[in-house]
Amino acid sequence: MRTDLAVESFGGDDIPEGVSREKRGKSFEITEIVIHDDSCLESLGKGKGRYITLEGRSLSRFADDYDEMVSEFAAELSRLVPDGEILVVGLGNNDITPDALGPQVVSKVLATRHLRSELGEEIGFLASLRRVSSFAGGVLGQTGIETSEIVRAIADKLHPAAIIAVDALACSDVERLGTTIQLSDTGISPGSGVSNTRSELSQKQFGIPVIAIGVPTVVDMHTIVKSLTGIDTQADVPNMMVTPRDIDRLTERASQLIAFGINLALHPALTLEDVKGLF
Repeated sequence: MRTDLAVESFGGDDIPEGVSREKRGKSFEITEIVIHDDSCLESLGKGKGRYITLEGRSLSRFADDYDEMVSEFAAELSRLVPDGEILVVGLGNNDITPDALGPQVVSKVLATRHLRSELGEEIGFLASLRRVSSFAGGVLGQTGIETSEIVRAIADKLHPAAIIAVDALACSDVERLGTTIQLSDTGISPGSGVSNTRSELSQKQFGIPVIAIGVPTVVDMHTIVKSLTGIDTQADVPNMMVTPRDIDRLTERASQLIAFGINLALHPALTLEDVKGLF
């Protein structure tokens, strides 16, 4: 069953040796899975690292506990982000709504790297903000350039302490569409959820931490059939990716929550009200 979520890969009660699982959370049901070695890399596609899944009823900005959800997400992200300058990268195609999460998040991230050189002595309170830059460069089919090549070129120029990469994911449980956020410190392979894997973005490739953030926006039809019936679909039966009919609203609201959380995590001097007022 195809999924990008570690919580679905290790969903049963039997946890393999070398893997630990912890639950916590208030506004979200949070599951942190730590894989201590690479023993699951070949079988499940999950390498050594931390995978934090936040499951809620909805990522809607109209949720009663929306502010608490943003703050809890920001707190979880803060645990993974090192000190220093950060590059935020939005992966995906902004012209295809289920794949537009990354670019939409980046459009709401507070970029501050240029402020000192632009404002000089007038910077005032802004001097307390971390240096952050953001980028969304489209996909290979639009640019002819691998995303990893573009990110590497930017990182080699800016020398950030870490990269935050945001992308849409695939899941195996339709209940998790638009209700779940996954954080990991293992990087990401863009397009892996739809069997269109590009070169990975990871610490192994770039020499700096790559923190991945994703929300499942699609599930493939074969996976839905198997989850409902327990029967494998024959290989010659055409497959397709399925997305909710309100995916435009889902992507908009999820991207806002994630962007607000990133801004809070990277700029602790700001309040949530400050962040809301910026966008």
